[in-house]
Amino acid sequence: EFFRSVFAGAEAAAAEYNLELSIAGPETEEDYETQNRLIAEAVRAGAEAIVFSAIDQEENAAAIDAAAQAGLQIVTIDSSVDSDQVSTYIGTDNYAAGRMAAQAALDRVEGELRVGIVNYDISSANGQEREQGAVDMFDESGRARVVQVINTLAEAQHAQADTAAMLQQYPEINVLLAFNEPTSVGAAQAVEELGLSEAVFLVGFDSNVATVDGMQEGSVDALIVQNPYAMGYLGVESAYK
Repeated sequence: EFFRSVFAGAEAAAAEYNLELSIAGPETEEDYETQNRLIAEAVRAGAEAIVFSAIDQEENAAAIDAAAQAGLQIVTIDSSVDSDQVSTYIGTDNYAAGRMAAQAALDRVEGELRVGIVNYDISSANGQEREQGAVDMFDESGRARVVQVINTLAEAQHAQADTAAMLQQYPEINVLLAFNEPTSVGAAQAVEELGLSEAVFLVGFDSNVATVDGMQEGSVDALIVQNPYAMGYLGVESAYK
């Protein structure tokens, strides 16, 4: 859902500025090798600019450098890449977003918070910045303890299984944070499956039908919502300019 909204914004900007836009991506959020191949294919196809959301800030860097050296303008959205060839970055302040997630739990859960964190690929700058923001906020509060941090595949099924295993291993956890859309869906499914909706306060990321339904049913308690449509629109507009 997140990237469908990104694509809608990108297509709107392309229509407004009369641009030829092609959209491509790998099947999973871990497949940086396919992403690098798609970058090279865009260069060979004669693209003038690439609007790019990095899977791996380091492993994608060489492909982006090569595209820039071939004369393409590079705009990154949502997730940055470790390259000095990027003209513009448009995305969320991920550290601040992590702090917001922690604050949501601190505001609404009384007593000591015993926290489980469900993060995704450890090579993703976004996830690591969100985690750091949350951990810092919890540390500053003086009444929260991070019990366990897991890094799982950014797929709901994997996140569900890994979250369920964590909750069963650490039954003292009363707060969960999940840092992107698939992990939030999976974490919510785990909470519901284990019958822990009343016992565990879950803060997720992004707006998805499943997590919005979870807010109605009680398995999700808060969502940190980004603006993917604007990322897509402003990314293409910036590339044009």
